[in-house]
Amino acid sequence: MAGLDLAAVPPGTLAAPQLLARLARRAVRFIAPALIFLAWELLARAGTISEFMLPAPSHVLARLGDDILSGEVFVNIGLTLYRTFLGFSLAAVGGVVLGLLMARNALAHWFFDPIVSVGFPMPKIAFLPVFILWFGLYDGSKITIIVVSAIFPVITATVSALRGVDHQLIWSAQSLGASSRRAAWEIAIPAALPQILTGLQVALPTALIVAVIAEMMMGGYGLGGQMMESSRLLDSTGVFAGIVATALTGHAVISAMALARRRLLNWHQEARDPTTA
Repeated sequence: MAGLDLAAVPPGTLAAPQLLARLARRAVRFIAPALIFLAWELLARAGTISEFMLPAPSHVLARLGDDILSGEVFVNIGLTLYRTFLGFSLAAVGGVVLGLLMARNALAHWFFDPIVSVGFPMPKIAFLPVFILWFGLYDGSKITIIVVSAIFPVITATVSALRGVDHQLIWSAQSLGASSRRAAWEIAIPAALPQILTGLQVALPTALIVAVIAEMMMGGYGLGGQMMESSRLLDSTGVFAGIVATALTGHAVISAMALARRRLLNWHQEARDPTTA
C-alpha cells in the first residue's frame, strides 16, 4: 500500500522539498562572505580605521559599479582572462604531452624528471625579469611566465595518473589484440583523466594568480595593472574595487572549470559520487 500511495503522488510534490533543500545548501555558502562584508562595513563606518586605509564595502561596490558602467572593468577583466587562458591552454597541452611522454618513455622520464622536480617548488615569478629582458614589456613576457608557472602541476598530475592506471586493464586489452597506442588512448588516458583534470584545476587558478602578479609588476591594462595604477594615485577605493573584481573573476573561472570537469566525467563513478567540487 505504501508503494501504491507514493506512486500516486505527483512528481512535483516530491521534488519541491528537494529543491528547497538544495537552495538552502547553496544559500548557506553565502553566509560567511555576507558576514565578512557586514563586519567590514561596520568597522569602516565606525571610524576606527580611516576611509583611506579601509574604504567601506558600499563605497567599493559603488566604485565597481561605476567601472562597470564605463566599461573599464570589462577591458581589464578581458585582458587578464585572455592572458590567463592563453597561458593555461599552452601549459595544459604542453604539460599533458610531456607527462604522457615521461610516463611512457624511460629516457624522457630520466631527462625531464630532475627538471620537473627542481622547477615545481621553485617560485617561477622570479624568472619574470629574465623574460622581460628576452621578450619585452608586453604580453610575451606575461604569457611566458604564466605557461612556466602553470605547466608543472599538469605534468606531475599526468605522470602520476598514468602510472597509477591498473596494468591488468592494459594487458587484458593487448591480449585481445589491441595495439599499445589504442590501449593507451582507449584505456589508460580515460582511466587517468580524473587525476589529469585535477592537475588542470590546480593550474588554472595558478595561471590567473600569476597573470595578475605579472600585470602588477609590469603595468598596463588588466586587473593587476589597474590596482597598481590606483595605488600610485592613492586611490584606495579603486584598489579595493580591483580586489573585489579579481575575486569575482577567480570564482567564475574556478566554477567554470568545475563545471567542465563534471561534463567531461559524466561517464565516471565520480559523477555519481563526486569528490571534487
